[in-house]
Amino acid sequence: MNNAAKLLLLATSLVIPFNLFAKEKPPKAPKLESSLDAYLRSIDEDVSAPETAPGSLYHPSGRYAEFARDLRASQLGDIITIVVADSASALTRGTTRLNRKSSANASVSALGGPTRAAGPLSALAGVGGEQKLDGQGETSRESDLRTTLAARVVRVLANGNLVVEGTKDIGVNSERQRVTVRGVIRWNDLNSLNRITSERISDLEVRIDGKGVVNDSVRRPGFLYRLLLGILPF
Repeated sequence: MNNAAKLLLLATSLVIPFNLFAKEKPPKAPKLESSLDAYLRSIDEDVSAPETAPGSLYHPSGRYAEFARDLRASQLGDIITIVVADSASALTRGTTRLNRKSSANASVSALGGPTRAAGPLSALAGVGGEQKLDGQGETSRESDLRTTLAARVVRVLANGNLVVEGTKDIGVNSERQRVTVRGVIRWNDLNSLNRITSERISDLEVRIDGKGVVNDSVRRPGFLYRLLLGILPF
């Protein structure tokens, strides 16, 4: 076998293992759909034929059909404005104190005959111990969220209450933040401008999701790091 054949055989033996263990690149995650795109898509999928009123001049979807109706939101798809002003604070303090002291003495007054008072056996054993623990801990947490966003009526309950949901996307310098508010409101709590404060919303859910440099720097540590923290005594 000449040198060229040997080199070809060696190159083939090096390339084949890489091809066997090579894995296909995982597909890229789909781009996160914005709330507006999702809403428009749901509207396009739920296109119904317009209602007709044969033999009548009144049409339920006419221009002046709701001239005398209260314009506050009460139907599916109506838009309201939510004023979020939520502030919460919590403080927890704890103090632990422990003081323990113990002592034990033993002596042999006579062992195989009389001994001197100052002899080596006058105080054969003496044990003393003291333990003291003084611990103090404090935990403080504060949150403050103030924003205004528009929400849609996504469901009308049987008792007339409205389930509303609103999403607000904010993007600044490659930082993306999404604020989502959900809850149940009463129709008569809306003012004439279709505005309501967050304190009047039942089962209020406020979620803030972030994506970017700041979110990456404050995200939860990995599993291995948390495991080591739980095992290591220092």
